[in-house]
This record gives sequence, structure tokens and C-alpha cells, in this order.
Amino acid sequence: MVIVAGCQQQPAGSTTYPVASAPPVQVEPLKPSKPELPPLFRDIERRTFQFFWDTTNERNGLTPDRYPSRPFASIASVGFALTAYPIGIENGWISRNQAVDRTLTTLRFFRDLPQGPQAAGRGGYRGFYYHFLDMDTGHRFDSWVELSSVDTALLMGGVLFAQSYYDRDDPREKEIRELADELYRRVDWTWLQRNKPLISMGWFPESGFIQHDWMGYNEAMLLYVLALGSPTHPVEPETWQVWARTYNNSWGVFQGEEYLAFGPLFGHQYSHVWIDFRGIQDQYMRERGIDYFENSRRAAYAHRAYAIANPMKWKDYGPEVWGLTASDGPQQTLQEYRGEQRQFRHYSARGVGLADTFDDGTIAPTAALGSLPFAPEIVIPSALEMHKRYGEFLYSSYGFLDAFNPSFEYDIPLKTGRIVPGEGWVASDYIGIDQGPILTMIANYRNEFVWNVMKRNPYIRAGLERAGFQGGWLSPGEAGKAEPAKPQTPAGKDAATARALGEAESRATRAAQAQQQQAQQQAQQQNPQPQPQPAPAPQQKQPESP
Repeated sequence: MVIVAGCQQQPAGSTTYPVASAPPVQVEPLKPSKPELPPLFRDIERRTFQFFWDTTNERNGLTPDRYPSRPFASIASVGFALTAYPIGIENGWISRNQAVDRTLTTLRFFRDLPQGPQAAGRGGYRGFYYHFLDMDTGHRFDSWVELSSVDTALLMGGVLFAQSYYDRDDPREKEIRELADELYRRVDWTWLQRNKPLISMGWFPESGFIQHDWMGYNEAMLLYVLALGSPTHPVEPETWQVWARTYNNSWGVFQGEEYLAFGPLFGHQYSHVWIDFRGIQDQYMRERGIDYFENSRRAAYAHRAYAIANPMKWKDYGPEVWGLTASDGPQQTLQEYRGEQRQFRHYSARGVGLADTFDDGTIAPTAALGSLPFAPEIVIPSALEMHKRYGEFLYSSYGFLDAFNPSFEYDIPLKTGRIVPGEGWVASDYIGIDQGPILTMIANYRNEFVWNVMKRNPYIRAGLERAGFQGGWLSPGEAGKAEPAKPQTPAGKDAATARALGEAESRATRAAQAQQQQAQQQAQQQNPQPQPQPAPAPQQKQPESP
């Protein structure tokens, strides 16, 4: 059973086309190192920074979800923008005074946005904010937009980063710190605990709480850390233990890598933008002998190995062209490819792993580039090759456009993007939540900039400690001294045994899922009453306007 990862519910009667299976390719790992970044990366940084600086509304600090379409603001994009401004300061692209002005404008606007349970004319409720806001008013963009727990967390990542970065004894920087504190303190994390201790994905004024909670391994790590660290509305420490127990269906071996899997690579990146997970472990990772940083490294290698295996025979996949995540795509359509019907999508979560899998030949540069700190030895060649091979139509004012699909050359109306003759489909927009990991992870790779600033934030430390993280920079006197955990296997197990156990867990999980599906099908045959559908895999939600 393939769990489809997507930003929207699939229409009734739609068909899911699973990724073809293939044996893992034995890819010889390159020697871990920290190679010097080629000049292209400085250009990528500058252009990607300019996306946030140029496209943000100067009057209120709202950053568009995408550009040049610019239909609405994304609160997650604002979180990345607040993190981008100090990167601009440190690189000399803007002055500290300019960044302080923009940051104050943003934080004041969010403080003053009207909050309440009303369906319109409000920007948020109980300290949370709506996923998408009107670019001018900051009010909820439309009735399909939810009050989002995870996107509020991504916004608060940028808010707390600003709180820790602007540390001078200056009235305006002091105001930034106070505003950041006010915004974070008023988020009522416990209100969204519909099924304690887990946290719901969000809320609609028209229908109430979203029925699905954040469970399984994904980008909600940051959400739970922030909820645990709150000085005003904290969730209980057991929340993390219960959240980690929902990982069980995600640990196993995929493409020769044993790791905690999540199909789209953004789930292995977003929380790592602000938190340095090198050398710190919760109970789950202590039992497996690695940390979440090493886990993300393995995820990047698994994606690359999958592209080399290329079981669906998409055009151009290989050792330098790899990486699936949530991104734009050409269109929601069925088309014949290599003699069989294939499903393509427009905006969707794409990924490969043990469960949440979908691949329609669309590659997003952010998938590889956002993995730079984890696996520079495979990311740098990928960036260079994508720029060399596709740069003429993929690389522009703000760096890499969102995505491309060399296999899609169909003469049909497109949802977005364009067809380049002989090259396939290429996106026409930049997307803020894909630009953000590119810029911030290059900064973390260069000098650990974002990580080291966030290590000074007491709320981040409190959240990690209440989740049970220990070791590394969390140890007394060790902040700023974190080293990557060496790849290990669980205590007392050699690599072969660990791999065999991982494969056995994977098989057991798939067998249990197949039995559950068979039981549901039998129940439906015996009782034609509508049966409740299983919850979709939690994903970063990115619905498009109707």
C-alpha cells in the first residue's frame, strides 16, 4: 500500500500510481568531509537572499508564498525571511539598521493583527496564525485556509531567531526581543491538543479542529520542541515520548540506508534549519545509536541511490540529478509514458521512502541544496550539475526556480510553469518555503550561523531538554562545540545484524499494513456502509487557491 503524500485531498475516484519497486543500488559512499564551496554557492546565496528582501511587503513584513505569482503571504515564508535578514547582515548585503527596520515592521504587524474565532477579518486565534494571509491586510486569505500549527511553528522559528540575534543594548533591538517574546508566549499550544498529548494539525472556524494530529516522523519536530519550551502554555514532557512512539512505521531500510524515513526531504530539513541536532539524542535515537543529523544524511543518500536506480525510468535521474520534496509540478493529469499511464501533479509533496511515496519525475533543487550540511560530498556536485545542465532556463534572478521535470513534454494546458522544447517542464515561480532551506542551510554549512544563534535561545534549549535530549552542545559548557555524531549501529549490534533487523521491521510493518487493508476491504464487502478512511500521512500543507 503506497501512502500518497499530497497537499490536497485526491478527488473521488482518482487512482494512485505507486512508485515501481527496485532492489537497492549498491552505491559506494564518498568519504565524509567538508569540501570548500565553489563560487556558484555564493551566487546562489545572494540571489536567494534577494528573494526574501525584494518580494516581502515593506509596509507589513509579509513574505509571499510564491513569486512572481504572489497570490498571498505564507507565515512559514515569513519565518524564513526573519532568519534571512541577519544572513544578509553577516554577508554585507544589507545594513543592520535596514534589517532592524524590516524585522520591527514584521513583528509589530503580527502583534497587532486582529485575533479571534471569527471566520473573516482575523489573522489568527489563540496565538496561532492562518497558513496564508492577504498580502496587504494580513487577514485570513480565504475559507479554505486553516489555522496552522506547523506553519505557526515555522514562523516562530524565525521570531525566536530574531530574538536571539538582535542582542545589542539598543532601544530598537530591545523592542525586537520583547516583541518576539510576546508573540511566542501567547501561542496556546495546549489548545490544539484535541487528542492529548499529541497536537492537531490545525483548526477551521467553520468546522473546528482538524481531525489529524501530528504523528509519525516529519517536520513537526520543531513544533513539538517549541510547544515543550513554552513558558506560558507548555505541553507535558510525555508529549515527545508519545510522538516518538508513532515513528514505528517509519524506521527501516530503504535503498541500502537504515534510517527513520519520511518521503519528501523537507521533513528531514525544516527543523534542522534552526536546531543543530549533531551529537544530541532523545531516547529514540539513543536506542538506535545515531542522531537526527545522521538520520538526515542517510535520507539524502537514499534519495540519491533511488535516483540512480530510477525504477520508473524518468529522464535524467542519476547521481547528480536527484531529490524529491514538496514542490510545484506541471499539472494534475494522466499521461502515457514509456507505454504505461503515469500520474503527474501540480503542487504536491513528492518523496520516496518506506511509506509516504510519490514520484512523477519532478525534481526540486531545494531537495538537494537543503541537504548540504548533511552530505556536502553529494550535494555540491548535484548543484553544479543542475546549474550547468539546466541553468539557462532554471536559474534566474532569485536562484533556482522551484522545480523541473525533463520527462514532461506533453502539449496540454499547464497549471503552472512552461515547456522548454527538448528539455521538458520547468517552474515559473519561486516558493518561499523552498527558498528558505537553500539559504539557511548554506549559512549553516559555512559557519553554523543559524544553529549557533539559536543555541543561545533559552526556549529552544528548554524544549529540547524537556523532550529528553542530552549530550553534545546541551551539556554544560558545550554550546557551540557540537560535532557530528559518527555513524553507528545500536549498542551490541554489528552493521549486518542492524541492517537485517531494520529490514525485518520494514517487512513486518508492510505486512501489518497489508493485513489492515485486507480487513478493511473485507469489511466493506460485508457491509456496504461507508467506512472511515485512514488518516493521510502528515505533510507540510500547501493548498493552492481554487
